[in-house]
Amino acid sequence: MSARVRAPELRGRAWLNTGGKALTLADLRGRIVILDFWTFCCINCLHVLDELRPLEEKYGDVLVVVGVHSPKFEHEKDPEALAAAVERYGVHHPVLDDPELDMWQQYAAKAWPTLAVVDPEGYVVATMAGEGHAEGLARLIDELIGVHEAKGTLRRGDGPYVPPAEPDTTLRFPGKAVLLDSGNLLVSDSARHSLVELAPDGETVVRRIGSGTRGNADGPAGTAAFAEPQGLCLLPAHVAELAGYDLVVADTVNHLLRGVRLDSGEVVTVAGTGRQWRSTVDDHAHDARSVDLSSPWDLAWYDDKVIVAMAGIHQLWWFDPTKRTAGMYAGTTVEALRDGPLAEAWLAQPSGLSVSPDGVRLWIADSETSAVRYVQNGVLGTAVGQGLFDFGHVDGPADRALLQHPLGVCALPDGSVLIADTYNGAVRRYDPATGLVSTVADGLAEPSDLVLTPAGDVLVVESAAHRLTRLAPGALTAAGANTVDGPRHRTERPPTPVAPGELTLDVIFTPPPGQKLDETFGPSTRLVVSASPPELLLDGAGTTTDLSRRLLVNADVTAGVLQVTAQAATCDVADEHGACHLTRQDWGVPVRVVADAPTRLPLVLRGLDA
Repeated sequence: MSARVRAPELRGRAWLNTGGKALTLADLRGRIVILDFWTFCCINCLHVLDELRPLEEKYGDVLVVVGVHSPKFEHEKDPEALAAAVERYGVHHPVLDDPELDMWQQYAAKAWPTLAVVDPEGYVVATMAGEGHAEGLARLIDELIGVHEAKGTLRRGDGPYVPPAEPDTTLRFPGKAVLLDSGNLLVSDSARHSLVELAPDGETVVRRIGSGTRGNADGPAGTAAFAEPQGLCLLPAHVAELAGYDLVVADTVNHLLRGVRLDSGEVVTVAGTGRQWRSTVDDHAHDARSVDLSSPWDLAWYDDKVIVAMAGIHQLWWFDPTKRTAGMYAGTTVEALRDGPLAEAWLAQPSGLSVSPDGVRLWIADSETSAVRYVQNGVLGTAVGQGLFDFGHVDGPADRALLQHPLGVCALPDGSVLIADTYNGAVRRYDPATGLVSTVADGLAEPSDLVLTPAGDVLVVESAAHRLTRLAPGALTAAGANTVDGPRHRTERPPTPVAPGELTLDVIFTPPPGQKLDETFGPSTRLVVSASPPELLLDGAGTTTDLSRRLLVNADVTAGVLQVTAQAATCDVADEHGACHLTRQDWGVPVRVVADAPTRLPLVLRGLDA
């Protein structure tokens, strides 16, 4: 290793999963440390949590993962919300609460997620952004073990993780729910990795489908296994008869769709390989069991097929249960807000779906843009929402109303739509007839879905309260709604100063140990650049295969956001037919245009010897 940088000391508001102890780098000396800069709204960050689990298990005596929580949304700064998220997502390592992003700045992070590797002597030896680094990290850890065992600077033993007390509730962070023909409710009990059927009262347990242990197994209700399941979709009766199952489940962390026979509770895998999608965009139909998926979050029957909110790659997909095929439906994988024809539109972590009673419109909770979007006549539109960085709790005309990371929507018979406005703890209503947004209920604990009963009652999946909650009678009437003019927020990360005129954008990528760039199927790298506002860039927007790009920055625009997507394909060096890998990251880089500022903007997709 060469040119190492001493790791900055770890400081923040509080520590979680340490039994109350504040950790220092001195406490971790002799161990290999991975600092994971994450925020719990971010699907890419959740992917990295799952990528790190096998490493934590394999290298538990020498490796310590420290999650540095670097919030995007205002709600994520709440220490109780962070503690709930740490439990919800099964984070089994120490977490540093850094609400002001001090460590983010100290370690020069520019994207969620960012990883920094600190060696046993306290030096930063690698940084990387995005996901898909698990194999490279394993090779780097092996290399560091060899070097530091030889030097005598490696210390083995138990890590500093202290598990919190196990809670005792019927549900644990439920995600989505559907109403069954019997009048019972089926709920995805996400943190307990199962489905729970409840009586119409929403409390009495009728049965549980799934073992309750994180895993991936088909079979009878008692032994089948899920991993943080979310969306549920009942199939039309004639489709269910042909398919051989009644219900489709978005098995989110397994990157699968599962089918459930409701009479027996039998579970079968119907789409996905279990591998996370890291490929190229196409418009082909694929055999459903041979295609990779990425964190399917919700499901709806629309356009004579199951539409999948593919949160992990910012798209909608489709699945045909009778033809057993699947493919892409909307979005390009660019994470942003752009309306237009389905193949050209941009989404950002779609997480909730609902179809209008007439079947014409598909409503979408587009969580990372704090937006409500819709599909109609082959076009994606936006009803409420401003973009990736603007959020709040503001009612009134839809063009100025603000939400905060909504996860669910529910279409109503009158043409309006209810919104599970998750991080505002509220249920909101958008009425297309008047163009107004109002607040129906608030004071809820991270509502994530809504169910309308035939009697007109509304049940809220109150996820962080671990229950279903019935809205008060009359809540949906005009008299029952409120108009809230709350705070407006904008994600305020420290902007990067850039010079007007020519700016060189360099995405730095070093293949992991044992890998090389892979040109087998064409260019190994891809770079997509856009700007908000578009006027920020006079030249340089678009797609190329070079990770370096000359941009022309408009001197008349004082600030904005550069949206950058980069990917690099690699393969193993040692084997002629070695495994292939794709590393990918999206950046939204706030910039400030300043005379005499740097004329080069480096972004690290993966970097060694930092």
